[in-house]
Amino acid sequence: MTVDEIISMAQESCDKDKVGAWHNGFWTLTQDELARFAALVAAAERNKLAAWMMANGCATGHGDTTDDLLGELGWQIAEKLKMERESCAQIAEEWIGPVRDRELHIAAAIRARGQA
Repeated sequence: MTVDEIISMAQESCDKDKVGAWHNGFWTLTQDELARFAALVAAAERNKLAAWMMANGCATGHGDTTDDLLGELGWQIAEKLKMERESCAQIAEEWIGPVRDRELHIAAAIRARGQA
């Protein structure tokens, strides 16, 4: 987020019926305006994360907050890693030949990485 975007959100959060929030080199915000400003910043960050997740093939679930989205993303990454480990283990098992013990050990080691 750029400084200009943050300043714009600060101005947007202010009551338009009072003196400007930026006056004589100082910001003057009421508690309600500060809460609106914080909500605008949080929503902008949440939307940026949600857009990244969707652009990268991840579901956003019921991510109402950035923490919700990060939790959803963490779960999806863990599931994708689990599926990738299983695929690698299956490839090792498919190559079982005369040295059977080595391939079974490789498959077991790949699966075990998910248990750590």
